[in-house]
Amino acid sequence: MKLGANVISVAAIMASTVVAALGESVPWERLDKNDSLLIIVDLQEGLYNLARDWDPTLYKQNLLAYASLATVFPMPVILTTSAETGPNGPLPQEIQDWYPTAPFIKRLGEVDAWDNSDFRAAVRASNKSQIIIGGIVTDVCTAFLARSLRAEGYSVWAVLEASGTTSAEVRDISNAGMLRAGVNVVSLFYVVCDLMRDWRNTPGAVQVFPWLDKWMPVYGQTARSHKFAVQNGTVLAGENLLPI
Repeated sequence: MKLGANVISVAAIMASTVVAALGESVPWERLDKNDSLLIIVDLQEGLYNLARDWDPTLYKQNLLAYASLATVFPMPVILTTSAETGPNGPLPQEIQDWYPTAPFIKRLGEVDAWDNSDFRAAVRASNKSQIIIGGIVTDVCTAFLARSLRAEGYSVWAVLEASGTTSAEVRDISNAGMLRAGVNVVSLFYVVCDLMRDWRNTPGAVQVFPWLDKWMPVYGQTARSHKFAVQNGTVLAGENLLPI
């Protein structure tokens, strides 16, 4: 037990050290919904059990929430799998149903999706410079692609909750490595709020509150509570769509 605690502490310290060392060497960049591309990397049913760093019920929720981003924010999507007819299995059917016309690159052997020529062509054809990614596993599928995209000059946002791996220690050290490479490792709520920017936008309160209620109930319940409790004041438009 002591060894495990020490490993976690070391990983956390290393991640903090990376952030401190980067300082302002990687300038803050806002996500632009008109210049963003969502990539779903190997979020495959056969790989799901490798995601041991999250509670499995929570991780399924987070995985699908991440994958559904482009159902709220109109941005292109690229799907890719690795050896899906083998042990890795298919993408969840929900994801395939959301994006039936999206480019779907089924890699037969390449570990790093960027090594696949069809995948590279799809990314370039999107004509977007900001890439949002998440995959299983964090230290390979996500980290390899994130670093490759950075090397090609893209801005990359790796969504923390969307990726999973074999342990919290591996997750922490992998995220630290991506930070060192200039990848933005951020939360899903960060991505949602930066793509939206203003509750009065479209997508805004009307579209985002129902999404939050479904996928991020910790915030959806806050909105429900506010809708119920307010007596004199303003209820944002999207809150009117929530059941109480």
